[in-house]
Amino acid sequence: MGYVTRIVIIGGGPGGYEAALVAAQLGAEVTVVDRDGLGGASVLTDCVPSKTLIATAEVMTTFDSSYEELGIIVADDTPPLERSARVVGVDLGKVNRRVKRLALAQSHDIAASVTRAGAKVIRGHGRLSGPQTTDGTRTVLVEGTDGTVEELTADAVLVATGGRPRELEDARPDGERILTWTQVYDLDELPEELIVVGSGVTGAEFAGAYQALGSTVTLVSSRDRVLPGEDPDAAAVLEDVFRRRGMNVMARSRAQSVKRVGDRVEVALADGRVISGTHCLMAVGAIPNSTGMGLEEAGVKLTESGHIWTDKVSRTSAPGVYAAGDVTGVFALASVAAMQGRIAMYHFLGDAVGPLNLKTVSSNVFTDPEIATVGYTQADVDSKRIEANVVKLPLLRNPRAKMQGIRDGFVKLFCRPGTGIVVGGVIVAPKASELIHPISIAVDNSLTVEQIANAFTVYPSLSGSVAEVARQLYNRKSADGS
Repeated sequence: MGYVTRIVIIGGGPGGYEAALVAAQLGAEVTVVDRDGLGGASVLTDCVPSKTLIATAEVMTTFDSSYEELGIIVADDTPPLERSARVVGVDLGKVNRRVKRLALAQSHDIAASVTRAGAKVIRGHGRLSGPQTTDGTRTVLVEGTDGTVEELTADAVLVATGGRPRELEDARPDGERILTWTQVYDLDELPEELIVVGSGVTGAEFAGAYQALGSTVTLVSSRDRVLPGEDPDAAAVLEDVFRRRGMNVMARSRAQSVKRVGDRVEVALADGRVISGTHCLMAVGAIPNSTGMGLEEAGVKLTESGHIWTDKVSRTSAPGVYAAGDVTGVFALASVAAMQGRIAMYHFLGDAVGPLNLKTVSSNVFTDPEIATVGYTQADVDSKRIEANVVKLPLLRNPRAKMQGIRDGFVKLFCRPGTGIVVGGVIVAPKASELIHPISIAVDNSLTVEQIANAFTVYPSLSGSVAEVARQLYNRKSADGS
């Protein structure tokens, strides 16, 4: 029997299970060490559950915001026209039971795929044991759920242990009134007055979702605006929508502490103000799961934030050790984690592979409206990191948007002045996550605005605005003579 390469993967999230599938396909002997269930936080407590919850909220918002304009009559319990009231409600306990059921089903499907591919899955906590041995292998110690310790020998190890919610010293979650985003799915009743601390992607998504479900929401942001890391035009649209729907958005308001007072919570701000609500959701970032794994003893370099340093093919500073996903701090997206894991296995096992290119990554904020982006950004253009022509087209001018009662959103494209090559884009719209794909293809393949403009689109369609923006950029390019 010929030599078989042994791969040990610590962590069964997107970075881990996608790497396992690739390595098994390439003939390696693969062992996945996972503590909580394949799919990791992305499937069990983060991406899949939150987007399932948001799917319910999206239906609520769509109905609430457009049923009158579209001529829909609600026969029973319709509020008088002169009084603004909610037409439909939600059973949060039922919603959360569905969320958990779908998350577990997805985890089981992933586990079946991995084992069917030939990989072995061990439940437990894995850690590296010392430096590389003289024969070039690595040792991984696995503490099983029963307390037993198993020693694995690997030619290469992939660390894909993800991250966990960051907790503030003076705002410790209790799982009942003060919550992290992993704990909200245990709620049986809708929070009457929800305070969300943190206005990044997670905070904005949950604030919008719970507002749509019927909670009175206060969003506490330490920055000038919501979504400080996103396109400023997109963030402005979302903040306007939030405020118009009744959300209390508190900008430049840093939370110092959160405490429980009976059946309520109090959030103390740095300026001395105190906000009271029935629940508080802490969305103040994440920290990597990199402690207690023997990483530094094994020669793996960590950054000041505790993330694992990696190069563009997922190698760490230690020979034979790769890393993928949120534990690397590269880009906290399941798609990026999966790509990092695949790249790691392709690289180690000698298959053709290209380095990770973050400028081709498409991402989405699952608010209502959604915000999808890819490639270079408005910040890159404003700071002169790249020279690009920019056109933004409001969705109000789109015929399909008018038919569906869509008032908010836009399509924005960035292209190089000389060649017209598309280098980035932003879409703010319902289902922007689906609409961004043609722009992603354009960015990844260096297509020009002329090529996008000349491709047929369905009439009427929201995607028609992508072609219209491309036509405007092409006309500008032609008028400039470039």
